[in-house]
Amino acid sequence: MDNQEAFNYGALEEFGLRDDHFEEGDQIISRETIEQSIDGGEAYRIVEDGRNVGGVIIKVEGDKGDLDILFVTPKGHSKGIGYSAWCEVEKLHPEVKVWETVTPYFEKRNIHFYVNRCGFHIVEFYNSHHPDPNDPEMAEQIDEQFPEGMFRFEKRL
Repeated sequence: MDNQEAFNYGALEEFGLRDDHFEEGDQIISRETIEQSIDGGEAYRIVEDGRNVGGVIIKVEGDKGDLDILFVTPKGHSKGIGYSAWCEVEKLHPEVKVWETVTPYFEKRNIHFYVNRCGFHIVEFYNSHHPDPNDPEMAEQIDEQFPEGMFRFEKRL
């Protein structure tokens, strides 16, 4: 799956093959996690010149939106594809006043993308001493998969 290639890219770039940040086998995000996101939200393919180059999964409830997954294949990085996709998501849901997402601490590309390109702000740092109070399963995930923590981002419109 192209999403696995995109997610694994950041982990492999940061840690190499010595890493244990993978949720399932050699996948940073398991197929089950992705399927749960799709089942509970809206999923979109990012297509460029007739080729699938990424995807977006969001959840919208009233004026609050959650960006569960946004990925671009590594070959599509630094071409404005992700930013263009994000702009389309915002246009699709003008009713959303606050967007939220999370990313692991080591995903420097994601942090740059969300903060510097898309206008999100880091508002919280989840770690083993401060897990997401709205997601009790996150404490276990942080301990096992991301012991160094995850950033929570918000974009207020």
